[in-house]
This record gives sequence, structure tokens and C-alpha cells, in this order.
Amino acid sequence: MARKPADQSVSKDDIIIAAADVLKRNGYDATTMKDIAAQVNLTAASLYHHFKSKDFLLLAVLEIGLEHAIQLIEQTLHSNQSYAEKLREMIETHIIGVTENTAFGAAMVFEMKALINARPNGDKEDEFIQRRDAFFARRDYFESLFRRSIHAGIEAGEFRSVDAAIVTRAMLGAHNWVGVWYKDGGRLSGEAIAAIMADTFLTSLKYSAED
Repeated sequence: MARKPADQSVSKDDIIIAAADVLKRNGYDATTMKDIAAQVNLTAASLYHHFKSKDFLLLAVLEIGLEHAIQLIEQTLHSNQSYAEKLREMIETHIIGVTENTAFGAAMVFEMKALINARPNGDKEDEFIQRRDAFFARRDYFESLFRRSIHAGIEAGEFRSVDAAIVTRAMLGAHNWVGVWYKDGGRLSGEAIAAIMADTFLTSLKYSAED
């Protein structure tokens, strides 16, 4: 089948989804724009019509995955539940989202170093750096939603005193790694995995009988 030229191209969202899949399969260094173009039956030239470089495409993959996660978690954070119930729902929501979009979760694990080291050539470097800085600011904001929830639970007496920043990063790292090892149709569903992990983290935060 002939590859599509730019004027018959697929949507940007389709390209980003394809890029996430190829990045998960090959890794950033081994992935080429030609690989991604082939995934959506485009010519490489057509792909450059949509994205200036592989660096910009990687950034788009990470941006769309992060924004989707933020939208889901913000809804839970503002609900009228106990802090333990709220955090449980936040954990489960994030993990289920990762199991439904494993390639985006895997990108958050494996491709952050590539994003940090990316240096696009030409007049687009400043644009890329500004977008990358904005992405990291949003990632910090996403982490803060969990950190604030843990702090609030400590202040309310629902959680024992812990280093909320360290616990949050351990928690989110575990969530994103689900995107690496989860297999659709495997022994456990995404919902079941999310429930187990939420139980594990909530148990570690709550007071024990000896406290």
C-alpha cells in the first residue's frame, strides 16, 4: 500500500499514539521518524509536516499523557471524601489510566532522560526549551496533587507522619512502571492491579495497631 502524502494525512493524535507505541517497542535512540511514519502509513516527509523533529514528537507524547492524567486526578482531589478514600481513588484512577494507555506510561519511565538531553537544531530550539520547561512544571504540579493529599491526610490524623515528597515519588514511579509490565488480557485486570496497589500504599500510610 502506498504511503500517504501530507494532504491525506492522519490526525496529530493518531501520530502521537503511534509514536508512543513505537517508542515503547524500540526506545527513543533506536526510533526514527521513518519508523513512526510507517506505523500510520505516512511518508517520512509527511510526518515532518506535522512535527518538526523526533524531539518535538517525544515531547508531544509526554505532554498528552500527562495532561490526561492531570484531568482525571484533579476531579478526584476536589471530591468530598475522607483523605484516605480520596487518595485511594487517585491511585486507582492513575493506575487504571496507565493500563489503558501503557505506551504513555512507559514513556514516562524510559524517555525522560532523552527529553532532558534533547537539543533541536535551528530556530526551533527556543520553542522546544520553553515547551519542555512547561512540561516539567506540569509534571511537578501533578506530583503536588498527590503530595498535598498526603500532607492533608497527615494533618487530619488519617495518615502517620511520613516524608510526603519521597512517598509521592515512590508511588508515582510504581504507577508508571505498570505501563511497562502490564499485559492486556493477563492474569489481573487493570482495576484489580489498581486495587492491590492502592491497598498497599494506603496500608503503609495508615497507623498500625501498635501505634
